[in-house]
Amino acid sequence: MDDLRIEKIELFKVPPRWLFLKITTKSGIIGWGEPVVEGKAATVEACVQELSQYLIGRSANDIEDIWQTLYGGGFYRGGPILMSAISGIDQALWDIKGKHLGVPVYDLLGGAVRQKMKMYCWIGGDHPEVVLEQAREKVEQGYKAVKMNATGAFAWIDSLQKIRTVADNIRLLREEFGDTLDIGLDFHGRIHKGMVKRLIDELSPYNPMFIEEPVLSENKEAFDHIYPYTSIPIATGERMFSRWDFKELLHKGTVDIIQPDLSHAGGISEVRRIAAMAEAYDVALAPHCPLGPVALASCLHVDFNSINAVIQESSLGIHYNKGFDLLDYMDNPEIFDLKDGYIELLKKPGLGVDMNEEKLREGQKIGHNWSNPVWRNEDGSFAEW
Repeated sequence: MDDLRIEKIELFKVPPRWLFLKITTKSGIIGWGEPVVEGKAATVEACVQELSQYLIGRSANDIEDIWQTLYGGGFYRGGPILMSAISGIDQALWDIKGKHLGVPVYDLLGGAVRQKMKMYCWIGGDHPEVVLEQAREKVEQGYKAVKMNATGAFAWIDSLQKIRTVADNIRLLREEFGDTLDIGLDFHGRIHKGMVKRLIDELSPYNPMFIEEPVLSENKEAFDHIYPYTSIPIATGERMFSRWDFKELLHKGTVDIIQPDLSHAGGISEVRRIAAMAEAYDVALAPHCPLGPVALASCLHVDFNSINAVIQESSLGIHYNKGFDLLDYMDNPEIFDLKDGYIELLKKPGLGVDMNEEKLREGQKIGHNWSNPVWRNEDGSFAEW
């Protein structure tokens, strides 16, 4: 289809820590993607530019063939940089196809299985007083679920005092809100295997919605020991980048909720496949999304189409977004309005996000060089962030 031939790609690296991709076709249809690794935006930008040789002149309609070519066309495959570059490209191509055909992306995937999606947002987690204050704010905004970091920096084997502090955070929330608020706890891979069971013992009385990344994803064998120890649902997957990364974990049956990131795990095409794999193992889907509006919209389209999707993360108001927030680069922020804890079905063609190019170009002049903190234990040794 000559009118869908890709003629131009453009990238916008903008605050707070985002990278947006604009793909323009011969007919003038524009697709938006969000290819980024937090802290490695310039690296992913270079990767997208390298991959452009497979894009320019191709029909944007050929989403699957382009995906397979980008993934398999190089001898070395997978990993955060390549898969994040592919993710943003894939998002933009689905956006173009939806706009070309005049339908939302979830319709192209087979249609919606729900009319609204339950949402959660971040409330910090390192200091008890901040947790309570931010939770009150989010509940007032209409959220019925929140997530917080379970801990700050943790040594391989740490003190009883630190363990008690972790439990105090969620205890305060339970005392304030009872069982009316769902509370996810993100261990963020900060905890080593030797501390996980002790922490679970302390947290279990407060019934968290799930425990996320109890250990780093590269230590998947530890899930064999953690999973049978608790009835709290175990979640992981934000640092897994393809169906091949997920298949062993799903086959072993040691996870309850998978959390692929639509900007890291191959985009809409691959995460929809991952979701279907998880469904076959009776595992729920809750996509990771601490990023911008294109990433969130991409997540929601997969959520609307996936029967096992249970809840969706949003970065609205997250502590990373200093000076700029989720809605600041959009002309139609109302599509993400929260109603009684849910975002309703997106109705516009494509991804449904109208990006404000003027604001993007202003943000591009500022740019960013965001990187995550490097933490140290009390003895000076490196600690997981």
